[in-house]
Amino acid sequence: MAILLEIHSILRWVIVIVGLIATVKFLIGWISKSEFGRMDRGLSSGFSGLVDLQVVLGLVYFLVTGLGGAGFPSFSLEHTVTMLIAAFVAHAPAIFKKRPLNKFAVSFFAVLGALLLIFIGVARLPGGWNR
Repeated sequence: MAILLEIHSILRWVIVIVGLIATVKFLIGWISKSEFGRMDRGLSSGFSGLVDLQVVLGLVYFLVTGLGGAGFPSFSLEHTVTMLIAAFVAHAPAIFKKRPLNKFAVSFFAVLGALLLIFIGVARLPGGWNR
């Protein structure tokens, strides 16, 4: 299980880096009134896909350690719920893709909101971002 936790911990940094790149790209596209292109859709999908992978890894770790005798401490439950909400927020561009909204604005706020929830969720863990 240690390897699963290690992968889960490393992947969070990949998500943060991709999320920061996405927020800058979406903000620039929104300000410059650019066309939301293929690369933008790929960046949005890539970010939400990484978050989904992280959630799956986290849920597996949560269930295996919890049912394996460690139980389900409150910080672990808080982290899990916060990250599930972050995953939902990360999918907002896909949810609103048919609506006549600015896709850059929706994507910008979705990634920013997901990153904020991820920051809070990790900070609630013992050791927080220093783990």
